[in-house]
Amino acid sequence: MPMPKDIGVIDLMLAVPGDDNSHFYEWIKPMLMDKQSHEMFKMPAQYMFKDIPQIEGQDDYIAYTVAQMDKHNIDRAMIGIGPYAEQHKEALRRYPDRFFACYEANPNNGMDEVRAIVALHEEFDIKAVTASPAMICPPVPVDDKKWYPIYAKLVELDIPFCPCMGIPGPRLPFGPQKVELLDEVLWFFPELKVVTRHGCEPWTDVAWKLMLKYPNLHYMTSAFAPKHYPKDIVHFANTRGSDQVMYAGYFPMGLSLDRIFSEMPEVPFRDEVWPKFLRENAIRVFKLDA
Repeated sequence: MPMPKDIGVIDLMLAVPGDDNSHFYEWIKPMLMDKQSHEMFKMPAQYMFKDIPQIEGQDDYIAYTVAQMDKHNIDRAMIGIGPYAEQHKEALRRYPDRFFACYEANPNNGMDEVRAIVALHEEFDIKAVTASPAMICPPVPVDDKKWYPIYAKLVELDIPFCPCMGIPGPRLPFGPQKVELLDEVLWFFPELKVVTRHGCEPWTDVAWKLMLKYPNLHYMTSAFAPKHYPKDIVHFANTRGSDQVMYAGYFPMGLSLDRIFSEMPEVPFRDEVWPKFLRENAIRVFKLDA
């Protein structure tokens, strides 16, 4: 069951690096209480990652990123737009066939956030709204009523919601990202497509149980090196969940593409699962062929 080498991969979490990437995490800093977290230059969870990519001195970081994608047969990648994202907007303009956009939402902004989502959908055709429920200030659990206007608009626009779920790497309370909180959301919004980010650990058993229950719930592998993919999620993909598990990386925030794709062939997916995991599920769920 080796990984096929002829599939154009869809990467659901990638960013264009720069000489200083610390701005990626400015919005998290108000929630960080310990001194060490504020002193971590690369990222507030860098204690969890070995060999965070060191990328400096490139003349053209967008072209560099596309070259890295070409090296590993990544056809397209999802990148975030919003504050501090001018380079990503430029990447979308220069390479519309290689990048597609998502937006990190903050439900504390009320209807202004709903209007922002509509505007970005019209301008950039955003394919997803993402969220870090434990990291925004103040935190908002995924089942909180503040999210409901956003969920309703996402159903109307037919674009997925992609929340980080599970214990966050940064030193923050994990309560807003308990996987069980998705149950009421998926019950009340049966048309809402949800794709979890960042692993759902230590509640992966709850995650795959909910995926079995709700066909509109999916799982992406963002922020996990392939050798650390949860075994029960791999088993779920190989059995009942082949349409619900999909690839996402974490370049350049915590993982290099070299590391990801050197480890990927060792993941024990069945032959028929690989095309869905690497490409087909993402195209269907995020409507990339529209």
